[in-house]
Amino acid sequence: MIRKAKAVWRGSGRAGSGHLSTDSGVLAETLYSFKTRFENEKGTNPEELIAAAHAGCFTMALAFQLQGEGFTPTEIETECAVTLEPDGKGFRISRSALTLCARVPKLDATAFARLAGEAEKNCPVSKVLNAAITLDAKLV
Repeated sequence: MIRKAKAVWRGSGRAGSGHLSTDSGVLAETLYSFKTRFENEKGTNPEELIAAAHAGCFTMALAFQLQGEGFTPTEIETECAVTLEPDGKGFRISRSALTLCARVPKLDATAFARLAGEAEKNCPVSKVLNAAITLDAKLV
């Protein structure tokens, strides 16, 4: 399986801007720029997209882990916060923090913690990130 996205950029790093598109069409010439990345201008940025990818991948991985153990969640909600920090003359993504809240009938806290940890380690996005990954999991 191969998934594709395309970035187009025009101008300098600070004053220029670009857009991102995906083959699925979910992103279609979506604006990104210095201001959408380092300030709060409307548009997206690579870190936001990585956070969405990590949250989505982990949540789906957990759903499969639960299914494999015979549990069906009522709801799994994951927030991901990606940290971008200075690194020499550039920047690096140093951390991806997952915050999980799940409703899973008949599942005890010990099994939940084990399954959530396995999902975090085995989701493909976790495997590709070269950053510290943390997981704060709560079963409600």
